Amino acid sequence: MPDESEILFLEKQLCFPLYAASRLTTKIYGPYLEELDLTYPQYLVMLVLWEKGKQTVSEISHLLHLETNTVTPLLKRLEQKHLLDRKRSETDERSVLVSLTDKGTVLREKAVTIPEKMLNSFSDSTISMSELQVFQKTLFKLVDVLSEKVKGKKS
Repeated sequence: MPDESEILFLEKQLCFPLYAASRLTTKIYGPYLEELDLTYPQYLVMLVLWEKGKQTVSEISHLLHLETNTVTPLLKRLEQKHLLDRKRSETDERSVLVSLTDKGTVLREKAVTIPEKMLNSFSDSTISMSELQVFQKTLFKLVDVLSEKVKGKKS
């Protein structure tokens, strides 16, 4: 157990390096996404659609761990850019289906280089590729654990 006088030190907080790494990573994405005319959250939506194809707004929200009222404005902007279409489901009026347009599908070809560029930006003599892979797996585990805890509080 840490000394009580140190418990509130910045370096003792798990949340701070996660927050800082997230902000810095998003900043590095900036120039690559600018070339695609996408924000980082819009890019995440496009990643879901490129991987999964047609999805409901709820499915996209679930995969991105975001509320639907956060995803909906992203979808509207992407629709204005002619990258996707939104249509009410014919089988369930409450559900909105989101699918890529031809322009959205073609954009994937430009985006395909981004993951490698990002991986190269993480490359450094102080951290190995295997450490990054283990870190990513650990982060996904953490996301799952936290997601369950957040769900439990909503019940």
